[in-house]
Amino acid sequence: MITAPAAEPELTTREPATAEPAGSGGVPGVVRQRLATLDNRFNPYSWLVTAVIVTVAAILRLNGVSGVKKYIFDEVYYPTDAWDMLRYGVEWDPETTGGPAYVVHPPLGKWMIALGEAVFGNTPLGWRLPAAIAGTLMILILIRVAYRMFHSIVLAGTAGLLMTLDGFQMVLSRTALLDIFLALFLLASFAAMVIDRDHYRRGLLRALENGYDPGRTRAVPRIVPWWLLVAGALFGLACGVKWSALFFLPFFAVLIIAWRVQARHSAGIRGSLLPGDLGWGLLSFVLSAVFYIATWTGWLVTNHGYFRHYRAENGLSEPPVLGALLNLLHYHQSAYGFHSGLTKHHDYQSWPWQWLLLGRPVLFFFPNDGDCATPTCARTILLLGTPVLWWSFLPALAALIWFGVARRDWRAYAIFTGAVAGLLPWFFFALKDGRTMFSFYALPALPFLILAVVYVLGALMTPPEGGGVSRTGVVFAGIYVAMVALCFAYFYPIFVGDPIPYQSWLDRMWLNGRWI
Repeated sequence: MITAPAAEPELTTREPATAEPAGSGGVPGVVRQRLATLDNRFNPYSWLVTAVIVTVAAILRLNGVSGVKKYIFDEVYYPTDAWDMLRYGVEWDPETTGGPAYVVHPPLGKWMIALGEAVFGNTPLGWRLPAAIAGTLMILILIRVAYRMFHSIVLAGTAGLLMTLDGFQMVLSRTALLDIFLALFLLASFAAMVIDRDHYRRGLLRALENGYDPGRTRAVPRIVPWWLLVAGALFGLACGVKWSALFFLPFFAVLIIAWRVQARHSAGIRGSLLPGDLGWGLLSFVLSAVFYIATWTGWLVTNHGYFRHYRAENGLSEPPVLGALLNLLHYHQSAYGFHSGLTKHHDYQSWPWQWLLLGRPVLFFFPNDGDCATPTCARTILLLGTPVLWWSFLPALAALIWFGVARRDWRAYAIFTGAVAGLLPWFFFALKDGRTMFSFYALPALPFLILAVVYVLGALMTPPEGGGVSRTGVVFAGIYVAMVALCFAYFYPIFVGDPIPYQSWLDRMWLNGRWI
C-alpha cells in the first residue's frame, strides 16, 4: 500500500473541541491527527531500499571517474586551487602575483576537493572522488527526505532512483566543480528543517499528553529545536561553497515560520510566533554566519591570503580579530563587484528560462587531439539532464500547484518553495544584469524538482477519495520510470565520455543541433 501524498488533515486556528474523543494521554483525536508525523520506529525495508539505490548510484558515479586524464571544463581552476590550499592554506598564483591568488568563490568547496587530493594526490581520482561521494550522498539524503515527507518506501525509492538516473546530476558528480557540494549542503539543510518540523510537532503532542492545556495557560512548552540549529549550520556551509546559497535563505525562513505557526494552531495554541521562536531562529542564523566564517579559516590563520592585510597595506588600522574580519569584508565587496559585472559571453552560457527545457547544455569535454578509438568516433561529456525526466519538470510543477491547492498539503508548498528558491532568483539577475550564467546553476533546485515529480506520481497512484491504490496510476508511474531509465541508458555514453561512432553521437544531439 502506498501512503501519501494525500494531504495531512487541515490545520485550523480554532481550539479543539474538548468533547471530541481523546486519544492516548487524553489528547483529542483530531489534535493528535493534526500533529501526526512519521513514525520514528526503525523500518528495515526503507533502509534496504535506500541501500540498494545508493549502491547503484555510487557504482554509476565512481566507475571510471578518473577515466578522463585531462581537466574537464572548470576543473582548470578548482583542483589546482585545492592543491595549493593543501600546501599554502590559501589559493596560490605563482605566475601572476607570485603569491596568493585572487578568487571569487568561498573556500569550502575547494577544501572538499582537497580532501581527495590529500589521499590520492593531485590526480583525476584525487580531485573527482569527493564530488562523486557528494553526489551519492545527495541521493541518500533525498531518499530519506522523501520517505519522511511521503511516508512511502515506494515513493522514496522512486525519488532516489530518478536522481540516480539523471545525467545532469551524474556528470556534476563526476567532475570537480563546486556546485555538487553547494547542492549537497542545501539539501542537507532542508532535510534538517523537515526533521525539525517533525521534532517540534512531536514535542507539542508530548506536552499535550502530559497535561499541557493551551486554553488555560499562556505559557508554551519549551522545545529545544536542535535540528533547526543543525539546519543553520549546514546552511552556513552551503554559503561557504557558493554565495548563491543565500537565494534560499528567505524561502527557507518562510517555510520554518509557516510550519511553526501551523503546528501551534494544530495544538490549539493562540497567537503565532513568540519571542522564543524568534530567538531560536536568530541563533540558527548566527550559527550559519559562524560556520560560514569558519570556512575561511585557512585565509584567516595563514596571514598571507589575498587582501589578508588590506587595511595595513593601505595605511588603515588593523586591530587583532576585528581587522581580519574587516579585511574579509573588503574581500567580499570586491568579489561581489566581480560577480555583478560578469557579463562576458560564453559559447555555452544559457538563461534560466532555458534550463528546464535543456535549451543549452554545457559541453564539458570534447578532445580535439585524436583521443578516440577510431577517426570516425566521438568522445564527449555533455552536461545534460535526462530528457524524459527534465521535460517532465514543468508539467510536474503545474500539477504540484493544482494538487497542493486542492489538498491543502504542506508537502506541496514545501517542495514548490524549494524549487522556486533554486530558480527564480536567477531570472531576476538575468533580466537585471544580463549576467553570464550556465545550466549547472540549477543543480540546487534539482532535488525539489524530482520531489515534485514524485509527489504527482504519488497523487496519481493514491486518489484523494480513498479506495486504495489506483492501478492506472501505478501503471503510468511504472511506464514513466522505465522511460527515464531507457533514456538515461541511451545518453549514458555522452554522460561519462565513452567513445561511440560519430553518427551515434550526432543522433543524440537533439533540438536541431542546439546541444552541440
